[in-house]
Amino acid sequence: MADIHIDEFYQDCLKILTQLYNTFPRLTTLYIDDLITNAGTDEFGIPNRRHKACFDAMLWLASEGYIRYQDNIRHDALDQVVLTEKSFLRLSIPTINVDDQSDLPPSVARKQATMAWHCRQALKNKGSEAIAQAALQFFSQS
Repeated sequence: MADIHIDEFYQDCLKILTQLYNTFPRLTTLYIDDLITNAGTDEFGIPNRRHKACFDAMLWLASEGYIRYQDNIRHDALDQVVLTEKSFLRLSIPTINVDDQSDLPPSVARKQATMAWHCRQALKNKGSEAIAQAALQFFSQS
């Protein structure tokens, strides 16, 4: 359990990427409160550890070229955020052979073969191992 911060990082990244994929190509505002449930501040208005970690995950994704943004709204959100081409392609291109899912209509099979679908399913199932595997697969694509 010593690396729980890494599991939280993977989950934050997948939520950020899938939310932006769902709004692509529109520029959007990405609020931490929409991404995590334990966001908040203490009695002095200082973001808690979880809030800060999620915000830092957004900044890391930007610095590594996965997302672009125009400005931050305090430590609560990024404004005018969009996926970069690198992320859009990683999320859109099928990660498994579509022919393996021949019992589905072609359009459904194509969508279910994408990294975006894989990320959504991992988040939906809320299993930390599935989330970690999806994040590692996303980040390791060349």
